[in-house]
Amino acid sequence: MPMGCGCFPRTSRKSSHLKLPRLPSITDSIKSLSPRKKDDPERSTLVVCFGEMLIDFVPTTAGVSLADAEGFKKAAGGAPANVAVGISRLGGSAAFMGKVGADEFGYMLSNILKENNVDNSGMCFDQHARTALAFVTLRSDGEREFMFYRNPSADMLLTKEELNVNLIKKANIFHYGSISLIEEPCKSAHLAAMDVAKKAGCILSYDPNLRLPLWPSAEAAQKGIMSIWNLADIIKISEEEITFLTGGDDPYDDDVVLNKLYHPNLKLLLVTEGPAGCRYYTK
Repeated sequence: MPMGCGCFPRTSRKSSHLKLPRLPSITDSIKSLSPRKKDDPERSTLVVCFGEMLIDFVPTTAGVSLADAEGFKKAAGGAPANVAVGISRLGGSAAFMGKVGADEFGYMLSNILKENNVDNSGMCFDQHARTALAFVTLRSDGEREFMFYRNPSADMLLTKEELNVNLIKKANIFHYGSISLIEEPCKSAHLAAMDVAKKAGCILSYDPNLRLPLWPSAEAAQKGIMSIWNLADIIKISEEEITFLTGGDDPYDDDVVLNKLYHPNLKLLLVTEGPAGCRYYTK
């Protein structure tokens, strides 16, 4: 099947992309994915985001290492939760599904979702494990530092039995990452939620969000991320993740992306390029 690559306006970095006639827009591509639910006369617009939500501690002084930071400011974090809030702020309909501790940070995060008009009915609260914490900084040399406290944290302990299945079935898009695949029982809950979403006719949206320090090894991370790769309808990856998942290949090479990462069931693959914007591949 013919495929093409498109770009948002940006400064070209290393490769020139395929010269094609008009390509489908991202909006066109997503609309073509949306199945009409059998029991709904109107297509749902709800995006359910599954995974981790945590507290990020960011240095109050920019550009320093974690060790050199004199103080930290707390902020809500977790990629799936960030997506849910972003969708809601853009006028969309979003829900978050995951687990936090029954502690002050967990309740704070739940309230932040509510304040941002995100449906938090899929959240669970663990009475024994704490809400996950992450210390993160962008050093002056451009390198990021992460330090995680989750041994185990509440998000890792979500079980299949705690899933809000009815909420998943209401969604048009089910969005998730890979961090929830690292440990049981959350891994089984993640796979079960994907299965419910697929059977309900949801679009499956995947952002691997590579965080190597959380995985037992680089090999485990690559295997875990790729274990659900071929099930997604939409995938969003970074240049760094392309290099990691392909074993060191050039992230700017269209042939690498199309031959190694674009699977037959995929409808849209987005590659983020930092301040340069992004490019996308679609059928």
